[in-house]
Amino acid sequence: MKKPNPVLRIGRITLTVAVIAAVYWWAWQVTEIDPAKLADLSKGMRVLREFASPNFFSRDFELTTIEVAFPIPCGSAPESEPITSGPRIVTSVPCAAPGEEFTLEGYELVPNVETVIRWEFPDERQMTAIRTTTDANGHFSETVQARPIAASENGVASQLAVETLKPVGRIQLSDSFKEAAAAMFVTVFMALFSTTLATIIAAPLSFLAASNIMRHSKFGSGVYYATRSFFNLVRAYDPLVMATVFGFWLGFGPLPGILALTVVTVASLGKLFSETIEGIDNGPIEAVTATGATRIQNVVYAVIPQIVPDFVSFIIYHWDINVRISTIIGFVGGGGIGYYLNEQINGFHYNDAATAIWLIVIVVMAMDFLSAEVRKRLT
Repeated sequence: MKKPNPVLRIGRITLTVAVIAAVYWWAWQVTEIDPAKLADLSKGMRVLREFASPNFFSRDFELTTIEVAFPIPCGSAPESEPITSGPRIVTSVPCAAPGEEFTLEGYELVPNVETVIRWEFPDERQMTAIRTTTDANGHFSETVQARPIAASENGVASQLAVETLKPVGRIQLSDSFKEAAAAMFVTVFMALFSTTLATIIAAPLSFLAASNIMRHSKFGSGVYYATRSFFNLVRAYDPLVMATVFGFWLGFGPLPGILALTVVTVASLGKLFSETIEGIDNGPIEAVTATGATRIQNVVYAVIPQIVPDFVSFIIYHWDINVRISTIIGFVGGGGIGYYLNEQINGFHYNDAATAIWLIVIVVMAMDFLSAEVRKRLT
């Protein structure tokens, strides 16, 4: 036996490693991977913090606004009378020149709440100046600049307004949770309808794609290959593509999502069903055939009893899968929780988006557990 040349072997290994390295280098260039962006965690951490704070619960808030006139420059409008008791805001000077800084303090306000300091201009426009938080005594102190844009007009001074939100009432489910839950129900029922329709279509077609049922004549073989080709062709299309096509045809909403899932699930279930039929035990078929039964009777009495448990298991499993896919389909206008999630992310409402994400996780985990238990009992 001729021994392999070690030089050639090392050369082949070197060449293979070089080709693999070149492919990865090319992929790196094409995909434009930039590790420097990963090093900037400031934006990502802010988004993650908001995603980690879903709005499952909320409380009613009472808005309190306290205002004080502040002329810019001095003498351009009457000054406010100082208040010495009760909830109040006090400026270190009664008026200021444009650009001058002064101290604004709040006393006896709602403790430990976010406070918004605004300029209210004479023409009724508003501009937020500072966001702060009161301490345990309801006090805050901030440095404010007398902006030129807040200058008095026609003897009317701009006002400094402080708004506080005081929580009142009991804790209750938030509006964002209720909206997300309603959208989640749409997603679950989209998956249910699509799986049901797909089962009704795929079950009879699967017999046409089973070789042990159809490949007994030239015509049967033709039907077998045609059905198999149909399943393979439809399975090649991603549900997102199907949802986009149906969306442009029927308008965006749950219906295009249901049809897209139905088409894709028909192909997937049809393939699984047909393979289940091909894997059945031939003993019962031979026994029924020996009694003189027809081909239809063979299917009814020898095939169907063997495949029902597997069929039910596949149907439940696909309902679980379709719930997950429905979430993604919503991003292209297919309705349901995905559409709601897309709206919240595009609107930078990350807390509301987090509510939807956590709800998706809870429902998917629950369905995964339930479907696994049902399939376990059927097998």
